[in-house]
Amino acid sequence: MDCKAVIFDLDGTLVDSLHDLWLSTNHALSRCGLPVRTRDEVCTFVGNGVGMLIHRAVPDGTDASLEARCLEYFRAHYVEHCRDHTGLYEGVAAMLDSLRAHGIRTAIVSNKLQAGVDAIFHWLFEGRVDVAVGERENVRRKPSPDMLLEAMRQLRVAPDEVVYVGDSEVDIQTARAAGVPCFSVLWGFRSRAFLLAHGATTLLSHPQEVCSLLFSPATP
Repeated sequence: MDCKAVIFDLDGTLVDSLHDLWLSTNHALSRCGLPVRTRDEVCTFVGNGVGMLIHRAVPDGTDASLEARCLEYFRAHYVEHCRDHTGLYEGVAAMLDSLRAHGIRTAIVSNKLQAGVDAIFHWLFEGRVDVAVGERENVRRKPSPDMLLEAMRQLRVAPDEVVYVGDSEVDIQTARAAGVPCFSVLWGFRSRAFLLAHGATTLLSHPQEVCSLLFSPATP
């Protein structure tokens, strides 16, 4: 394919953010007098936006108003603390720099709150990534294709010119809905067996494999 852009999921793909997501989740649960969750539990809850994260984290049968309050506590805490323990996975910076050197445009598409995406974008990706699309009004979250299509619109590329890279079943579904190929990473929040069971076709063990799959070794 004539790849002109690579679009990435954020959490579990470019950045290891699980610890901060876990801490903000438990902060919100504690503020609401609800039992806290383990880090491994929160790992299984992420991927469908913070609303679904909190919905999965609160006990079954939690009153809707209490769940809404818990979500607001999470939002406020996470925007303030989303950089406390979060960082790039090893090899991500070099991979992004290589893509830029080859003239490939890049974007982030995340179900994370736009404010959280913006904070991490300006901290870790400014100058390395061209576009960052987070959860916002009037754009349906993944696995709807809307956010991915919005990133393609901003990058001015067509589906047959794009590869999408993510770490979850939500990313596989999103890419399929948008009509673009998906590379599924093995260093994120889902296992190899889980990804294969949910339709993964191309698995990556290291970020540099994004480049090795797109470029001939002889390409300067």
